[in-house]
Amino acid sequence: MTKDLTKKDLRQFKTDLDEVPASKALARAVQQNGVLKSSADHTFLKNLNRTFSVEVETDSVTNQKQSGRCWLFATLNTLRHDFAKKYKVKDFQFSQNYNSFYDRLEKANKMLETAIELIDRPDDDREYLAMLQWGDTDGGQWANGAALINKYGLVPQSVMPETYNSEKTKEISDVLNYKLKNDVVDLRAHYQAGATEDELRAEKKKQLAEVYRMLVYAFGQPPVSFDFEYRDDNKKYHLDRDLTPQEFFQKYVAVDFDQYVVLADAPDHERNQNFVIPSQNYIFDGKQVELANVGLKSVKDAAIASLKDGKTVWFGCDVGHYSDRQLGILATEYFQKAELFNIDLTINKAQRLATREGECSHAMTLTGVDLVDGQPTKWKVENSWGDKVGEKGYFIMSDEWFDQYVYEVVVERKYLTADDLKVVDSPAKALKPWDSLS
Repeated sequence: MTKDLTKKDLRQFKTDLDEVPASKALARAVQQNGVLKSSADHTFLKNLNRTFSVEVETDSVTNQKQSGRCWLFATLNTLRHDFAKKYKVKDFQFSQNYNSFYDRLEKANKMLETAIELIDRPDDDREYLAMLQWGDTDGGQWANGAALINKYGLVPQSVMPETYNSEKTKEISDVLNYKLKNDVVDLRAHYQAGATEDELRAEKKKQLAEVYRMLVYAFGQPPVSFDFEYRDDNKKYHLDRDLTPQEFFQKYVAVDFDQYVVLADAPDHERNQNFVIPSQNYIFDGKQVELANVGLKSVKDAAIASLKDGKTVWFGCDVGHYSDRQLGILATEYFQKAELFNIDLTINKAQRLATREGECSHAMTLTGVDLVDGQPTKWKVENSWGDKVGEKGYFIMSDEWFDQYVYEVVVERKYLTADDLKVVDSPAKALKPWDSLS
C-alpha cells in the first residue's frame, strides 16, 4: 500500500460512490441547498413547539451585532430582567459598551503584564506564544463580567450607547492587537538593554495610556458620573442625580457575585474537581475564572432549580453545531448529517473536547424549560443576535443538544446540592492556556 493517492484509488472511490443508492439525487440536494437544509428532519419539528412548563418573564432580546461579546451580553441580560421588573422599566438595557471599554483596557494590561512576567522566555516558549495568540480579543467568561462590574460598576445604555466599533469590533481589534504586539517587542528590547522590572512597568504605563486613547476614540469616553433619568411603565418620572457607575450598581442592582458559581460538564476532565483558568483572569484581585466539573445531571438540576425560582441562567455552549440560526433551533435530532452522508459521526462529548472539535464558543441565557414527568425535554434560550432570528430572537434547544453541547451554567449557590458545594469550595486546580476549557 502506498502513501499517496493513486489514480486507481480515485477510480475505486468513484465506483464506491456510484453504488450508493440515490447518490446523484443526494448530491443535487446538497449542492443546491447546503448541508443543513438537506439534512433537516422536518418531522422532528413537532417536538420543538415553543411552549414551556417553566418560563421566566423576560423582555425583548439584545443584539451584540458583529462582536464577540456574547459572554458580557448574557451576563447583563441576567441582571437587566430583574432590574426591569423591580423598577418597572420594560426593555431596559445596561450599557454593554461601557463595560466593553474597560474589558479591553484590562486585557491590554494583562497582556503586557504577562509579557513582563515572561520577559526572559525564548520566542518559541509555549506560554509566551499562548499569550500572544490570546491577545486582546472581545471574548470572555462570566467571571470576567462579574469582575468588571465589581470594579467599574454599571451604567444605563443611554449613558454610554453603542458605537460603530463596539458593534463591529474587528477593525479596532486588529489595530489594538498589532499595537500590543509592537509593545511586547519594545518591552523585550528594553529588557535586553538592561531595563529593570520597575522601568519595564513604567514603560507599560505609557503604552496603556496610548491604549486608553485608542479606546476612547473607538468606544467613547466612559462617564465618571451621570444622572439616571427615566419614566417607568406607569409613566412616573424619576431622576437620580450625580451617580458614579459604582454607586449606580450598588444602589440599583447590588448583586453579590460571590453567591454565584460556574458548574461544568467537561467529561474529558477529572470529575468532581474544581478548576481555575489563570490565563483568562485579566483583572488582578478580581473574581477568578473557576468552574466546578460536577457533571451533566448537577448542571441541569441547578439550572432547573434556578428557573423554577424565577432566575434566568447564563450558560456557555458550542453554538455552531447542529443549529439553525434563522429558525432559532438547537437540536442534534433535527439535523441528520451522518445519515445524509452515510458516515460515522459518533465521537462523544469528551472526545470532541479532547480533539478540540468541541469548545465553549458562545454564551446565552436560559429563560425556560419544558418538564415532562419531571424530566426536561426542551429549553427556551435568550440569544443576543437581535430579534430577526428565531422567534423574536429566542431560540429553542432540545434536551439532547443540551447534553452534547452545553458545557457551563452559572447559578446561585443556594441551588446546589451539598456534594456539589464541596466541589465548588475545594482548592482549584490550575489549567494551562492551551487546555480544552481555556
